[in-house]
This record gives sequence, C-alpha cells and structure tokens, in this order.
Amino acid sequence: MYIIVVILLNGCMTFGQTGTAGSRPVNPVRITHSIHDLRSKPFILHPQPSAFTVCHGHTCRYFATIGLNTGEWAGIEAIFSGKADTPEQERNHIRDAIALFEIMVGERVGTAGDLGENFAGLGRPGQMDCVDEATNTTVYLTMLQNAMLLHWHTVEHRISRGIMSLQVPHFTAVIRNSSSGLRYAVDSWFLDNGQPPFIIPVDEWLAGWKP
Repeated sequence: MYIIVVILLNGCMTFGQTGTAGSRPVNPVRITHSIHDLRSKPFILHPQPSAFTVCHGHTCRYFATIGLNTGEWAGIEAIFSGKADTPEQERNHIRDAIALFEIMVGERVGTAGDLGENFAGLGRPGQMDCVDEATNTTVYLTMLQNAMLLHWHTVEHRISRGIMSLQVPHFTAVIRNSSSGLRYAVDSWFLDNGQPPFIIPVDEWLAGWKP
C-alpha cells in the first residue's frame, strides 16, 4: 500500500479519461467514480478570451469561468504578431503564451502560487496536479487555435502515461505539427505557475521523459 501511495504522489494522483480538443468540447479528466456526473455537461464548448473555464484543486475538483480583458488578450496576440517562420518558432510562441495565460489566470482563481510537480506544494492552497494542468493548457491552446493564431500546429486530445506501462500516472496536453504530423506534449506540470511549459515529442514523453 505504501508503494502505491508513493507512486501516486510522484505522479498525478488520479486515473481518468481524456477529452477532446479543437472545436469540440474539452471535458475535464475526473476520477472514475464521478466522471458520469459530467459526461453530459461539456467543460466548455468554445473557449473565448471573454469567457472560458479552468479547473484546479487536483483532478479538476474546482471550476472557475473567467475572462480576459482587452489589454490582456492583446498581450497574448502580441506573442504571435510576427507569424512564425517555422514550427519550432511557433512552439516557442506557444510556450510564452501558455506562461502568460497561467500568470493572468492564476491571479484570478488563486493558483498563482502553484509549484511544480506535487510534493513541493503538497497541501498548499491553489496547488494543481497534472490533470488540472493538462486540462487548462488544452483550454488555452484551443483558444489560440480558435483565434487562428496557430499556423503550424493543431490541438490534439490530451494523453496519459501510467501504471499499465509501469510508470507513474501522468497527463499532458498535446499539439500536432500540421505538416509533419509529429505530435508534441505540452507539459507545464513540472514547473511553477507562469513558467513556459516543456514541449517534447510525444514518443519521448510516453517513454517516461522528465526534466
């Protein structure tokens, strides 16, 4: 039993289902015994700068629907003002945008003090696990895609790696390079709130990548 607890604390302390991205609903990943409560209620249909939903509290226990003001959204758009010449450049833009989203959202919902991984901030108010992070990052990416700010990438399903593959459970958001078809994990869980996430090839991430 002790071994299982340690594995879950080092991972994301949850098992669940992944949702969809793009123009379809983004459903929160919830623990198995409660997910039926949300299957008929989309997390958010079409997140927009003026109204979008994020979750926190570990495995999306709490939800908050918020919006950015005109100046804040302009700050996001400014990151993409010069169209990326390469997919790599756009991924760097995405990293900067996710970091800025986290800063602005954290001030509103109380997650500004979120620390990387689980142990460092265990028990702290506003601490998030990878389910919260993967879900919120997917919402942010979907807003970027809906606003046509992404030219080299599209938003994919969230994915997980876990105990079935002899790893600790872990979730991440995902983007796909539209030209090459390569998928990339967009993982902010390892970092404190407001730091640019890691963007890693999915195959490498699934193999157990960590910084």
